[in-house]
Amino acid sequence: MTQEKPAQPASNVRPSASRIVNAEFSAAAKGAVELPPPTQIEIAFAGRSNVGKSSLLNKLMNRRNLARTSSTPGCTRQINFFSVRISSGMNLTLVDLPGYGYAKRSKDERKLWAELIDRYLLDRPTLRAVALLVDVRRGLEPDDLGLIEMLETGSAQARPAVKTLIVATKLDKLRAGERARALAKIKAPGATVLGFSTELPETALALWATLERRAGLAAQEA
Repeated sequence: MTQEKPAQPASNVRPSASRIVNAEFSAAAKGAVELPPPTQIEIAFAGRSNVGKSSLLNKLMNRRNLARTSSTPGCTRQINFFSVRISSGMNLTLVDLPGYGYAKRSKDERKLWAELIDRYLLDRPTLRAVALLVDVRRGLEPDDLGLIEMLETGSAQARPAVKTLIVATKLDKLRAGERARALAKIKAPGATVLGFSTELPETALALWATLERRAGLAAQEA
């Protein structure tokens, strides 16, 4: 059995030397046939509806409204691709996946989106890392655990293993003294947990540094 890794406060993660210096929307897909060609390393961001994926992406890319944000759950109804360049000169793609678990969608609509997300996560040859976002106040829910299990057991054999990172969002909603305890309660076999808030800049630095390593970017820069 894989030994569980404890949650890590963001301040304990060494920031990366590189950063995102340019970002732009590059493609969108509502169905598998619309997925763009896999031409560069991709990092995907998944999670339940209204967990903060778009806000997190905007923070990482240092753009205010590049990824569409909304207070209405289920606003993102397609896979959105953002082409970014980091300060080392490398190009990669950040991928905003539709949120899951929104009950007001029709059964057929939920099924179609689930099939699209599953096909992307399991078959995409250039996918190197997945950030699974959860609300720090709610922790992991059954849908989240199902996604982790799917990635660990069902990914395509022709690509490197996809590494999942759990990102506990909305950390600023808790008092400073409550944050470490809340992060410690978020547990999954072999998982690393990082706290994140758009109001806490150091958490964005720590998250990006970790994602670079998970995607193998740091090794390529060395």
